[in-house]
Amino acid sequence: MSVRRSDAAFKIPEALHWLNGREDGRLWLETLPDLLDAACQKFELERPGDPFAGGNVSYVAPVIRNGEDAVLKLQFPDRECRFEADALRLWSGRGAVRLLDHAPEYNALLLERCHPGHFLADDPDADRIGTLANLLRQLLIPAGKPFQSLTDEAAIWLRDLEQDWQTSGNPCEKRLVDAATWAFSELPKETTPKVLLHQDLHGHNVLSASREPWLAIDPKPLVGDPAFSLAPIVRSFEFGHSKKEALFRLDRLSEELGLDRDRARFWTIGQTMAWAFESSHAERHFETVRWLLRD
Repeated sequence: MSVRRSDAAFKIPEALHWLNGREDGRLWLETLPDLLDAACQKFELERPGDPFAGGNVSYVAPVIRNGEDAVLKLQFPDRECRFEADALRLWSGRGAVRLLDHAPEYNALLLERCHPGHFLADDPDADRIGTLANLLRQLLIPAGKPFQSLTDEAAIWLRDLEQDWQTSGNPCEKRLVDAATWAFSELPKETTPKVLLHQDLHGHNVLSASREPWLAIDPKPLVGDPAFSLAPIVRSFEFGHSKKEALFRLDRLSEELGLDRDRARFWTIGQTMAWAFESSHAERHFETVRWLLRD
């Protein structure tokens, strides 16, 4: 059964408007109504609802299949998320939402719906760092192909880092760039266990659920050093933006999970800088790196 809405009624979420600034993004946005129709027919879905707000690289909407709530995710083709379905399949619901179906020809994922579905970042009563530690105990499992390796990703970050800094108008001290350069050059030289990494595990990528208290979403998977897994949490200002709070996250998580604190610190410095220049919160990220360098 077709569920096609007219193109005139189709609304692109505001968080995706930035894609109009690049040719491949603009073309993908133009195809979204057709992709939605095709994915709904492929998965035999009923009643797609209005899309959720906040997704920066995907169109995500509530749907119903066989009378059960689910979530349809249409992904903009991007290096960081291309193996999301594989990661969710490997986790098989342990610490993360379940993958119900996958249509790679449409970059479409059908996902478990989380109820009540509020963000960990917005729950003042939760032990938020303890919750993330518990999730990481389930998520950090051995993995290999087809995932991008952390070593290869670090090489990409290293290649682009100084150019991104210059293109952005040198918005921070060069020593911050130099510290990230050191991290990307030196950390991959040491052999470590290779585990599946959720490289964007922050408070708005964890949802309350009925099957488990909390489940991770939107993994942007990599494979590599488990110490890297702390980077998105340590830098996440959703959990408090001060030197004391950032170091508390680093100290508690590295101790509870038995991870090398200094490697986690420098992976945080590296990834924070690699992602900072295109972020609307760049200055906060620079502050975090300054605190970690003075540790």
